[in-house]
Amino acid sequence: MMRKLLIPLLALVMISPAHAEKLTFDHRIYPPLEAVINSGRDEMVRFDDSNPKYLVDRIAIQGKSADDWTEALDIIVRLRARRMSTPADWAQEIQRRARSRCPSEFTTLAQDAISLTFERRSTGCPAGTAQTGLYRIVAGRSSLFMLNAMIVGDVSEQSRQQWLELLHSAHLD
Repeated sequence: MMRKLLIPLLALVMISPAHAEKLTFDHRIYPPLEAVINSGRDEMVRFDDSNPKYLVDRIAIQGKSADDWTEALDIIVRLRARRMSTPADWAQEIQRRARSRCPSEFTTLAQDAISLTFERRSTGCPAGTAQTGLYRIVAGRSSLFMLNAMIVGDVSEQSRQQWLELLHSAHLD
């Protein structure tokens, strides 16, 4: 049941608000994500299209639901705007917000003409806050796309590498 609902849901989220481009990635690279997609647990996915300029799909990997998780993936599409036109613009916004909540360190892992991949490590955060975040932002013609893996607590090196491979697989179609 969930797999039947999730595939159209992911397709909707991957389509930009302008319906011109989509971000695709290989979810099979991270086996826990594939397991959730195949699990039939509808509560593990939340799609928010209340603002057509900013679409969010959350998939909880570990936890009780998309609202109560310890590991999750956010897939976000937002329209490019004057002050938000590049992956670096969005990364700066993420850094500002994260640092306002708790001390955070950011490391750029990869960058090219249209994308930016980086990692966030945070300490001293309120309970329930993800201490680790892995991000890939890709710029399309009219939209910015982001994959954001979030982990409450530490991430194992194996999981981190699988997440990074999944992020690296993301590209525009």
